[in-house]
Amino acid sequence: MSTAADTGARLVGGRPRRPHRDTALLWAFAVVAGVELVAVATDVPAVQWLAKPLLAPLLLAWLWRVRAADVPIAVGLALATAGDVALLVPSDIAFLVGMGCFLGTQLAFVSAFVGHRRPRPAAVTGYLALWAVANAVLWPRLGDLRLPVLGYSLALCLMAAAATALGRRVALGGALFLFSDLLIGLGAAGTTVPGHGVLVMATYSAALFLISTGWAAVRHRPQ
Repeated sequence: MSTAADTGARLVGGRPRRPHRDTALLWAFAVVAGVELVAVATDVPAVQWLAKPLLAPLLLAWLWRVRAADVPIAVGLALATAGDVALLVPSDIAFLVGMGCFLGTQLAFVSAFVGHRRPRPAAVTGYLALWAVANAVLWPRLGDLRLPVLGYSLALCLMAAAATALGRRVALGGALFLFSDLLIGLGAAGTTVPGHGVLVMATYSAALFLISTGWAAVRHRPQ
């Protein structure tokens, strides 16, 4: 599971790089993500508590190893970890706390992406149109969550739009993040699809992986 960043600079702090350690972190992420998906599919909360909070930290550790852990990206992944933990707690308050943490994730990612390269107006317009349509459809069924979802989904769509400027990998990661959270929004509105929980986690895990590895590739790409 190699990436463009794995073949980047060969020194870290003046010491020789050990690429196999970098790759090991990505394989560890893949294993933990697989364990999490099985735990969701079989409804084993104890295993979910062990696996889910490790997803973002493993990617953050990898980004640090390949010298791509910029402050906004690191903050975004740290807040994603806090959000993952909050969403493991089955309560409305915890859900709102988790949404607040992921709002911070989206804003941090937007800051990082736009700071590197601005997206085309067409991408922003398209994602804003999707935001308007999705909220119009879900609005009647969200109850007290209407305004929180309205604000969070706006930040999410702006993140996905900003991701389009950093290449296909980051763009796909942003789109999958949006899709994963759209499924959560549908669930909050009382609509689920077959394998709902597994699909949410599969797309979320893939989104984190693609955004992280894509970001590292962009950071190490010659300007």
